Parts: sequence; C-alpha cells; structure tokens
Amino acid sequence: MPTSTFLTAPQAAAELGVSLPTLYAYVSRGMLSSSPNTDAQGKHRLYDAGEVRRLARRKKDGKRAGKVAQKVLDWGVPVLESSITLVAEGRLLYRGHDAMELARTASLEDVAALLWECGTRRIADAPAVPLGNAQWAAWLKLWSDSTPLDRALVLLPAAAAQMPRVWALGRDAELDNACAVMRLLAAAMISAAPSNEPLHRQLASAWHVRNRQQAGLLRAALVACADHELNASTFTVRCITSTGTHLFGAVAGGLAALAGPRHGGETARIAALFDEASRSSDLDRYLANRLARDEHRAQGPVLSGFGHPLYPAGDPRARLLLQMLADCAPARSPLGEVLALARAVRDTTGAEPTLDFALAAIERVLALPAGAAFTLFATGRVVGWIAHAMEQTRDGRLIRPRARYIGNM
Repeated sequence: MPTSTFLTAPQAAAELGVSLPTLYAYVSRGMLSSSPNTDAQGKHRLYDAGEVRRLARRKKDGKRAGKVAQKVLDWGVPVLESSITLVAEGRLLYRGHDAMELARTASLEDVAALLWECGTRRIADAPAVPLGNAQWAAWLKLWSDSTPLDRALVLLPAAAAQMPRVWALGRDAELDNACAVMRLLAAAMISAAPSNEPLHRQLASAWHVRNRQQAGLLRAALVACADHELNASTFTVRCITSTGTHLFGAVAGGLAALAGPRHGGETARIAALFDEASRSSDLDRYLANRLARDEHRAQGPVLSGFGHPLYPAGDPRARLLLQMLADCAPARSPLGEVLALARAVRDTTGAEPTLDFALAAIERVLALPAGAAFTLFATGRVVGWIAHAMEQTRDGRLIRPRARYIGNM
C-alpha cells in the first residue's frame, strides 16, 4: 500500500490536533476509517490523508459555527462538501480546471462531461429525447406567447410525465436522463425542437447569430455560467434532490430560484439600467442620482450588476466575456455606452461588473431577443445543477438545516 496518500496514527492525530486516544475514538465512532499497514506486517494502522484533512476542515468549521451560525447561508462557512467547483483567490475552477481557460475553447457539452465525470462522446451519443415531435410542437404552440422562463417551467414537468422512469436505474440511465433534461430545458427556452447539436449553436440559430466569433461568445458565456458552487439555485436543486425527487423536479426548482431578481433574474434589472442610462444626457449625474436613491434600500451591492462578494477584485467571468464582446461587437452597436457605464460605476463606487452585467451586455450589444441573457444563464447553469444533483444522490442524506429560534418562549 503506497504511504504517500496515507498518514500514520501520530501524523493523523497531529493533523487533527487531537490525542491518539481521541483519534482511535473517531475510528470507533465511524468518523474516520483506517487500514492495515502491510509494510509493517499489520501492526500499525494507516489513515487516508484526504479523509483526515476533510475531517480537520469540518472540525475547524464547527468551531467557527457558533460565532457565525447566523451567517451560514449568507456568504458564511461551508454548509456542504463538494468536489465540483471551487471559488478561491479570484478564480473559478471546475473540478480543478480553470473555468475561464475552458471558456476560451470548450463547449458546454465538454464542461458537462467534466462535471458529470463522463466522456464528451457519451453526451454527444446520448439517445434522442423520447418525446414525439408532434407532441412537443403542440406544447410549444400552446405556450408560444409565454416567456422563456414560464415555458420551461411548464414544459419540463410535462416532459417528465412522458419520459421513462429511468432516474434510479444505474449510471447509463442517469446520464441519458441528464442529457434529456439539459436539451429539453434549452429547447423550451428558445422554443425549438430538442436536438443533439451543441447548445451554443442552437442558441445562435434561434437568435440568428451568423457571425462565428459571436457564436463563440455565446459558447463562452454558457461555459462561464455552468456552475458557481452553492448559489441559491444550486442549493435549491441539492435540497430537492436530497428528498428523492427526480431530476426534472429538481431542475424545475432550480430554474424557479434562478429567476429571482437577486439571482439570474438580475439580468432583467440590468437591461432596464442600460435603457435608463442610454436615455440620460448626463451619465455621471444619472448615476449619482441612481446611487443616492438605491443606497438607502440596498442589501449588498448598491447597483444591479456590480460588485460580487466572492470576487473583491472583480468577477473573472465578466472580465472575460466583456473582452470577448468588445472583440466581436457589430460596428454600430451600444458597446460604447455599456462600457462607459461600467467605467462610470467603477470610478464612482470601485465596484466591478459581475457575470449578470456581462450577460445583459451581450444581449444588448448583439441585439438578441429580450430575456436572452437569462436564457444563457439558465441553459449554462443546468449543467452544474445536474452535477450537484448527481453528487447529492451519491451522498444520500436529506438536507435539513436547523433554525435558530428568536421568537417568544
């Protein structure tokens, strides 16, 4: 047994900051496992270094929990363990891979393969969604006047009722179901037939984006949106999954959470901000009045689309997408207005644009349909939701936080 990934009992106890008897008690309680050291003829036990360090992190979080319990669900200490996404030191990593580097070249399907831990070919070759074309077309016609969000919230459960009950039948069925959910959500959002074609191309076709560089920007935006740790919608998906609900229900719940104006729905508020700013003859005066009005009621950033608590130096997703947008913007477009607004906010408040701002900017500068920014967000994020649903299913525990009672006794 190689010892490089294992610790001896004294080493494990030191890592945990406990005595040897306490270490042995952890093993007896099932909090830690140990293995015979074959090199020492089984006289001593070895402890998996990764497991020991995870327990050490949990102990550290537990010591802090009493002081910050009220902040656990508000940018506080971690509440779940996950190996999917890391946000740290101004970077976003998908299973250890820099997400911004992936966004430069990878497709959303490539990232799905990474997050779902399967091959890209497995996703490309997944069976077509087992729904009749006539049935889907009839549903689209019936809901043609609805917003993309409302259409998706209706059609996902409707599709679930028509799908084979495959979500508990093994890994292949799980992946087929995942691909079906990803494609059905996109198809509902853009009012099209489900397709195995790469999703950025489907969006480009639906929005009449012919420019190859602009289609590449849509691809990058989807990848940038794929996951962002335990945001509100992803936590919702994990909570729903933990109850045993199938993937369609969990994703529908995530979509409803994403739509809130303080989450993905913030893109609509930013679109309104662009409209207001463009009508102003004096951007600095407009911004000063807007900030004065909003500062009194804001909880968090004082202006939609600016300032992310996890990225004090600026959201790397926004930075990349705005750079790519500047490289492919049409000759006559409101790009200058969008960038001027970003500069004015930065100069006034020091706040940098967020992903939501970049998505709304893409919608405006490329003259995409209203709500396209939210569609990009949801179509990309479903990949992360599915990864978290898979991870939560494997964990097997019900997510049930406790409340700190502050009412009358």
